[in-house]
Amino acid sequence: MRQRPFQQVDVFTATPYLGNPLAVVLDGEGLTTEDMQRFTHWTNLSEATFVLPPTPEGRAAGADYRLRIFCPGRELPFAGHPTLGSCHAWLQAGGRPRAAGRIVQECGVGLVTLRRDDERLAFAAPPLIRSGPLAEDDVRLIARGLGIAREDIIAHAWCDNGPNWRGVMLRSAEQVLRLKPDAAVLAGLDVGVVGPRGKVGVVGASDAEGIAFEVRAFFPGNNGLAEDPVTGSLNAALAQWLMGAGLAPARYVASQGTALGRAGRVHVEQEGEHIWIGGHSVTCVHGEVQL
Repeated sequence: MRQRPFQQVDVFTATPYLGNPLAVVLDGEGLTTEDMQRFTHWTNLSEATFVLPPTPEGRAAGADYRLRIFCPGRELPFAGHPTLGSCHAWLQAGGRPRAAGRIVQECGVGLVTLRRDDERLAFAAPPLIRSGPLAEDDVRLIARGLGIAREDIIAHAWCDNGPNWRGVMLRSAEQVLRLKPDAAVLAGLDVGVVGPRGKVGVVGASDAEGIAFEVRAFFPGNNGLAEDPVTGSLNAALAQWLMGAGLAPARYVASQGTALGRAGRVHVEQEGEHIWIGGHSVTCVHGEVQL
């Protein structure tokens, strides 16, 4: 074991302790997969990441660093809030991108490009691995697991960009916030739920805070069903679905974490062929960890 630089970062918020926390080990060299998974369990957070030098292939393609992303029980090929939080920590620790204004992360899904948006970082959403409508049996199962009528799901789609998200849209943000999911029914499923916060039926409508959608994310956890405070991968996948289906404008802000007492804000913008998913990050803990 040795002392390794470490940060705990709160992501998708500019105010500490209102976003989604992330453990970032800034020197993962020499650690085994088992070491990384054990540490992730110990943090008791939804994810921990380990920064490594890029592979030769990644470096040749322009990668600035390589990231391994873990949640309890498994390694993830990609995740959004770990991508933003790890990049924030890497820059805070003195990381210098090879190309001005652009950071390139190598991870399980390949290369992910990030950019600076004023005080925020944003990543280019990786393309969906699987898209299209869900099977009707899945929709009915999700409705039962969410405790709502099948008719309350007004749209649905696969939103698989590494995590196997199944996306469903409800009639309103209020309905999303009232959900009390049944862990037994939804066991084994990654479910993303979205509802409009503005005027129902008006694409691009926002509420008084400028927020277009309320989002919640449910996934298998250590003790049954878990809820993620703010989820970059889900919002990246939802954006591709909603924009492609004409259900969302080319630029909007989504709120997530309200039901958990958080205030996550996800900034979404389509620019050419890319959809950028951005948010603030703030370092809450800075020091060293023995690993």
